[in-house]
Amino acid sequence: MSQKEWIEQFIKETSDKWTKTSDFLWEHPELRFEEYESVKHLIAVLRDEGFIVEENIANIETAFVAEYGSGSPVIAFLGEYDALADMSQKSSVTKQEPLEKGANGHGCGHHLLGTGSLTAAVALKSYLIEHELEGTVRYYGCPAEEGGSGKTFMAREGAFDGVDIAFTWHPMTFTGVWSFSTLANIQAKFTFKGKSAHAAQAPHLGRSALDAVELMNVGVNYMREHMIEEARVHYAVTNTGGTSPNVVQSHAEVIQLIRAPEIDQVKALFERVKKIAEGAALMTETEVEVTFDKACSNYVPNHTLNKVLAEAMEEVGPMSFTEEEMGFAKEMQGTLSKEELASANMGIPALDALLQKPLSDVVVPYFKTDIVLSGSTDVGDVSWVAPTAQIVSTTAAVGSALHSWQFVAQGKMSYAHKGMLQAAKYMALAAIKALHDEEMIEKAKEELREKLSGKQYECPIPADVQPNQ
Repeated sequence: MSQKEWIEQFIKETSDKWTKTSDFLWEHPELRFEEYESVKHLIAVLRDEGFIVEENIANIETAFVAEYGSGSPVIAFLGEYDALADMSQKSSVTKQEPLEKGANGHGCGHHLLGTGSLTAAVALKSYLIEHELEGTVRYYGCPAEEGGSGKTFMAREGAFDGVDIAFTWHPMTFTGVWSFSTLANIQAKFTFKGKSAHAAQAPHLGRSALDAVELMNVGVNYMREHMIEEARVHYAVTNTGGTSPNVVQSHAEVIQLIRAPEIDQVKALFERVKKIAEGAALMTETEVEVTFDKACSNYVPNHTLNKVLAEAMEEVGPMSFTEEEMGFAKEMQGTLSKEELASANMGIPALDALLQKPLSDVVVPYFKTDIVLSGSTDVGDVSWVAPTAQIVSTTAAVGSALHSWQFVAQGKMSYAHKGMLQAAKYMALAAIKALHDEEMIEKAKEELREKLSGKQYECPIPADVQPNQ
């Protein structure tokens, strides 16, 4: 039996276990650093499979490492399981209809991501046992990718030290190797403190913290004209100071998220944003407190590992979907705007020809590129520590946007399960190939050293900043 046939047989025989696991996570959507039910379930599955689990990694209650085997190579799979706020949505319907208004939902498919990586880890473990091979399999339970940078905190504490290579994936609307870099970022809270007063009787006695927030946002808007084109700054006003307009707001808060291709560029922009906040405080005679929330590094693609994944994907082949699945996906596309459908190629026109069906059923040919996408991921910090590669797999209708109700609604569909299991096959087969190719692993490490040009990993989160503080 070939390696490919072994993987396909293993996943076929165990598929029910994995689909039930992903559905459990979908049904228990939890926010950053609060993924208690999800982690409890995943750890139970891993222990049942014979993994030794270390909990509370990096002083994070919902971070863990599960390990099986011994010796080299150490092959890691990265799992995520956090959801998004206010994304509650009924499953398998083509209209926006929350299960519970204001509740959480898996709008980025992390229930599939965490389970697919777990499936690949268990498959590799079973392959080691059956073929009496040496090697170490690790599954990293990584919380708070959404707005928390869990992996960055874990990397700061050395959680990924000793890993030879790492694999991960992400649910998407097409299937292929993720060959792009991403933006580094810093997120911080700016809390303004003013003085309350009667807005009509004694406005001259008040100092509005909300005015300071508004002025800060205006200042950041002007800064956008004078920063590099690739940079991004986003904000969310998280405290407007109350709901009474006749009271001068004494407290207000805004979160700023700053992105750029390199962490040094982000740090420079962050210093400018802090000056803008100080200026807003001066103009309003308020005080401002800056709380560093989180950060992550840019993702460093590894061409050597990417090629191994591409070979595995070519060998396993693409997915096939039923007429019923295609039909539902077509209905889902009917809920999308022309702009959303036109953005399906992520700004890469070469993908257009591969995204003609409601569900993409081809594998995008691998291509090496210098494209830097405008999003961010804390997988970037892992990629600075160990050679890291990731793929994407079709789990939603073409045009479906991440962080949308449509993505949540499709999270338990049969084609979402197919995409998850297919991703597990690709990663498991690539890991088996790596297991038998020590020279390739060394080449991947050498590539990483060359790309970093002598730089050592420096965590972008200061040592005194704690998760979810």
